[in-house]
Formats: sequence, C-alpha cells, structure tokens
Amino acid sequence: MESNTNFNRRRFLGIAALTFAATKLSPLTALAATGSSNRNNYKSTQGTFDQIKQIRAGVLDVGYAEAGPADGQPVILLHGWPYDIHSYAEVAGILAAAGYRVIVPHLRGHGTTQFLSAQTFRNGQQAAVASDILSLMDALHIKKAILGGFDWGARTANIIAALWPERCTAMVSVNGYLINNLERNKQPLPPKAEWGWWYQYYFATDRGKLGYTANWYDFNKLIWKNISPKWDFTEETYQRAAASFKNPDYAAVVVHNYRWRLSLEPGEAQYDAIEKQLAAGPAISVPTVTLDGDADGVVPASNGSAFAAKFTGKHTHHVIKGAGHNLPQEAPEAFAKAIIEAHGFAI
Repeated sequence: MESNTNFNRRRFLGIAALTFAATKLSPLTALAATGSSNRNNYKSTQGTFDQIKQIRAGVLDVGYAEAGPADGQPVILLHGWPYDIHSYAEVAGILAAAGYRVIVPHLRGHGTTQFLSAQTFRNGQQAAVASDILSLMDALHIKKAILGGFDWGARTANIIAALWPERCTAMVSVNGYLINNLERNKQPLPPKAEWGWWYQYYFATDRGKLGYTANWYDFNKLIWKNISPKWDFTEETYQRAAASFKNPDYAAVVVHNYRWRLSLEPGEAQYDAIEKQLAAGPAISVPTVTLDGDADGVVPASNGSAFAAKFTGKHTHHVIKGAGHNLPQEAPEAFAKAIIEAHGFAI
C-alpha cells in the first residue's frame, strides 16, 4: 500500500496514457480541452449538468446526469450527505473528455429521484441504497462499471464491490472502508470522535426530526462549513445543491439512515440477508484507490493502514492536501485522476 501520497502531474500523465492506450480511449490531450464533443450534457464553466434523465429502476424513478460517449467505459459516481450530484460536475467533465461514460445518479430522496409507490417505506439503510444502484445498472444495461463515491456514496460503492464484485471493474472510495456494522456502531467512541458525529444524535430525537425537516437549508449549509473548513464555496454553489434537498422524501430518508445506523429504527426484512453479510465485514477484492482529504472536518486523514487489510486486490491510498469531506467537488482533478488510476489497476 502506498500512503500519504499527493498526486503529481507526471504520475497522472503516465497512468492516463497507460489506461487510454489499453482501452483505446481518446488522447490525453482531451483532458485539457474545453467544449469537447465527449462532454455530453455538461457545462464546465457553470459546474452543473445541462440535462437530468429519468429511468425506472427497482422501487424508484431515478434522476441521473450522464456525460461522455455512450460506448465509453462506464463510471458511476455516487454522492454523499448532505450533497447531491453536483459534487461531481467537474469530475464528470474531466472523465467525459477522457472518453469515459459517466453516470451520476441522485440517491433515493434526492433531486428528481422519486419512489414509484407512496406505500414504499422511505428507507435509508445501506443495503437499500446499494440495491438501488444495482437496479439502476440493470435498467441502463450496464453489466460492470467503475464505482466512485464519498460518504453515503463510498459506502454504497464498498457494498457493491464487496458483495457483487462481478459488477465492479474498480473503485475509488473516499475515507476508505465504510461498510456499517450495527453491533459495532453501538460501541462508544472517544469524545472527540463522538463530537464529530453530533448530528446523528440530533436526528435520533423527535426534536431533531422536526428540526431537520423544518431547517434543512441552514442545517446542511452548517455541515458544509464544518466538515470542509477550507472550502470557500459560493452561495450559488450551495443553492445549486440545495435544490435537490427539496425532494418530498428527503428528510425522511436522511433521518432514517442515521437512526438505523444507531439501531433506533429497523430496516426492511427484504434486506436482512444482505445486512448479515455486511455485518461480517467482507473484504473487497476489486482494484481500489482510497482517498482522504487532509482538511476533512469529520473523518481525519490517515495513511490508510487501519483499513488496508479490507482491500485484498491492488490498492493504494492518497491524501489530498486542502480537501475536506466533499472531496470530489473540492478537488475534482484529484478525484478524476484516482478514477483513472483505479481503472489502470484493473487492466
């Protein structure tokens, strides 16, 4: 394992050249191009996506952005909380210009993703979210993809890579191995660590559920500032993401996710077998790049040694200077490089 490594341009060019030569993708010079024909549905200057597509997948009508050529290597990028697909707007542009087909879905309860039935439980547990992405892949006829994520998205990628490695070409995971174990979650952490997760305990109360439902706009902005203290985001950037939090199921899914983690609310029986497998802490065999931001206000950066044993395939770890918890949006070039590096491991 390679630890505490900062990306440099020469190394990236070498990785990219190897990857593109092996997969016959567009030349590396496309990475620097603006307005490339590969950047479908993407505006690099505005950090947003031109078009959101919809597709029925499992229990959801999923909203997603797509960039890059239809015949490119599929990459599925998964956002976290409290964020949305725009965490990957710049990353998607870089990868699309390099010839990748990039899919960025709104997770359940976010953006234009809607439940097909009013009777479906608004479940935020990890197995449900992972099942959504598998259903999306099936609906899009994607047999196998590179998965990348942070926060909820990294956990989702971890689960798919661990339990369905045949669906995952390679993976990029911010903060390493994040699969939840409910019994382990019952154990107290040191006070400093507990303080970083204060919002979990707020959501555990009726007051917190009411407060978040009423005040999600200011609440999420506070989280952004606290866990990415060096990220000087604009009001426009925040408002672009906040539009996705207006989903009618948003607060219900978010609150259930954190209550479920603390065993305060049950999940659904249909996911019990998956959760039993996940509780065993399955290893991940697919090629993986893990990342930490050294300015992450909730998960301190490490050298990756604490979770290295969980990655039994080719694995390397990098620390990205100046990046906070929303690493893809704060350091899009570094995240895109990690995707290409992980792909190179798989070739």
